[in-house]
Amino acid sequence: MATANRLERRGCRRREDQRRGKRKKCSAAQVSQGSPETVDSPAVADFAGKRGLVLGVANKRSIAWAIAKRLADGGARLAFTYQGERIEAGVRELAGSVDSPLVTECDVRSDDDVARVVSEVGEVFGGELDLLVHSVAFASTEDLEGRFTDTPRERFWMALDVSAYSLVATARAAEPLMEAAGGGSILTMTYLGGKRAVPHYNVMGVAKAALDSSVQYLAWDLGAKNIRINAISAGPVRTLAARSIAGFPTMEAIVEERAPLRRHISADDVGAAAAYLLSDDAQNVTGTTLYVDSGYHAMGM
Repeated sequence: MATANRLERRGCRRREDQRRGKRKKCSAAQVSQGSPETVDSPAVADFAGKRGLVLGVANKRSIAWAIAKRLADGGARLAFTYQGERIEAGVRELAGSVDSPLVTECDVRSDDDVARVVSEVGEVFGGELDLLVHSVAFASTEDLEGRFTDTPRERFWMALDVSAYSLVATARAAEPLMEAAGGGSILTMTYLGGKRAVPHYNVMGVAKAALDSSVQYLAWDLGAKNIRINAISAGPVRTLAARSIAGFPTMEAIVEERAPLRRHISADDVGAAAAYLLSDDAQNVTGTTLYVDSGYHAMGM
């Protein structure tokens, strides 16, 4: 009799376990279908407590600003640089809208200026830095109109200095602050013209090729200190810099026609991708170029 009772109790427990299992499966199904009770992920990546330096904001249509806005919306505190008095007021206004503690001028061709800026950033952020956004490039307008072959030596080196070496210089200066923070993430902006010949992109394409390679070598050097560095290769975006490229509307039209997704991208699209690469969600991603171009880079023609 006792044995029968024990068997009956075991059977009851088995049936109860089966019922609990069914309830768990049901709950899991509700989660996968987007049950309101389980949706608790933030709309943007979490950058609360993160401190960043953003180089390259020119106006509200800048890719650098789209990235900065994403970071600020996620809770990051950001410092900004500007190049020249012409855009200073606009950059200060944008920086003020996200309560930036520092807006300062920076000539990326000067090691002394880069060192000063990073020193100011260190003072504002307690000697630490988590994020660095490098969205800086320059080539003379005349070198984006004619033949690459005709690029004079001095303007060739200027394009590479501003567009590629500035990443090396700023990463080197920021390294101690990021090491003090326990690691960090650096992001730069590149373009397909560094991989393939794009008519009229000319010397800027050569500069982007140097930038792409720099990202990989910096990833190796800085990885030991838990500092990641990546690049985004964006499709044509209507920014102030894009206006200087002859035939830019043609570039847009070709991408819309031949990209797998058959559409343009916006600065906000780049901002969303940047938020991922800069966030802890990408903690094991470094030395990588992420294409945000509606898939155009994958096509042969």
